Amino acid sequence: MKKLTLIALIMVFSGISYGQALPVVPEVDLERYSGLWYEIKRMPSRFERGCMDVTAEYTVTEKRYVRVVNSCSKGEDSKGRTRIKGKAFVKKGSNNAKLRVQFFWPFRGDYWIIGLADDYSWAMVGDPSRRYLWILSRTKIMDPVLLDDLLLKAANLGFDTEMLEDGQSGI
Repeated sequence: MKKLTLIALIMVFSGISYGQALPVVPEVDLERYSGLWYEIKRMPSRFERGCMDVTAEYTVTEKRYVRVVNSCSKGEDSKGRTRIKGKAFVKKGSNNAKLRVQFFWPFRGDYWIIGLADDYSWAMVGDPSRRYLWILSRTKIMDPVLLDDLLLKAANLGFDTEMLEDGQSGI
């Protein structure tokens, strides 16, 4: 019994997800996924603290990775936008639905596409630990009914949607 308790505690404190696996979309066409996305909702994270009007731009390169440029405004008195550049690498066998994003070598984070419109007008991205979640749109404003549907889907997948923050100001 002590051994099982110890294993359970190690799993909890190491952040290992022992719940349901996180499903991803069947396939992603990276050329169609490329382009500018507006962040509608996100889980709080230290790397986006204070960010508003967040965008992400993805470009498929000839070198078989995706160039990532994230930008945001920080505060009303902010001059210009803060930008960070990175690379995303496709996980083999995932049909482009699972990527690993790297902004600082050697660290990479999971970027799993868990929801995607047929016309690529919105996407929902998370990680298996459920600590990160982004709801993205090709437009700065998302239909409220669609957003509610995506929030319900995220909650059903085990994400704490009460924690989500807005990615756009004045909406």
